[in-house]
Amino acid sequence: MSTYVLVHGAWHGSWCWKRVRKALQAQGHDVFTPTLTGIGERSHLLTPQVNLETHILDVVNLIRWEELSNIVLCGHSYGGAVISGVADHVPDRIGALVYLDAFVLEDGQSLHDLLPPEQRNAQLEGVKLHGEGWKVPPIPAAMFNVNAKDAAWMDRQCTMQPLATFQQPLRLTGKIDAVKNVTFILATGYKDSPFPPSCERAKAKGWKTLSIPCGHDVMLDKPEELTSALLTIR
Repeated sequence: MSTYVLVHGAWHGSWCWKRVRKALQAQGHDVFTPTLTGIGERSHLLTPQVNLETHILDVVNLIRWEELSNIVLCGHSYGGAVISGVADHVPDRIGALVYLDAFVLEDGQSLHDLLPPEQRNAQLEGVKLHGEGWKVPPIPAAMFNVNAKDAAWMDRQCTMQPLATFQQPLRLTGKIDAVKNVTFILATGYKDSPFPPSCERAKAKGWKTLSIPCGHDVMLDKPEELTSALLTIR
């Protein structure tokens, strides 16, 4: 039996992992899918002060208080920044890292440092027009090429993301390097993806890389394939 901690990306929540969570649990594994502060069912906690470090500590504290060890820690999209910070805080608790179509940040980088300028500027314009200067509106499912069956559901479920989570630099001490089992999974089925450079960074680091032909929300588009991939990572 393995223990999985699955971290959602921006604007999402625990809800996006339902299918994968149930599939892993059906095979006897422990699965935790925390919702990060200020998002999803925790959107009532959204404030301008919620930043990347807040979300890192959400997951670190889950691991500590649930007394988890040898976990498979998976982060989707923005969640890649979160799991890097978590792994640097508690490397001794982590057996493997999985970056699921996710940003791979180095020390001192923020998510907006890796986002293509046109995408970053579009987000900042959305913050100005619809986010009171500090909230980033969700990206529509159509832009992520989410399957037609789930697109409207995803658009209903997504909530605002605090801008500080995209702009606060990630601070790494190097402890993350103690985690040797690392995999990057690239979704190859949507246009203008910002993640191929992170995949190339993963290859340069010597990590294992996989690809799944679907839109960005792999857990919605290809839950069976994703479950199978996660089961090979122990």
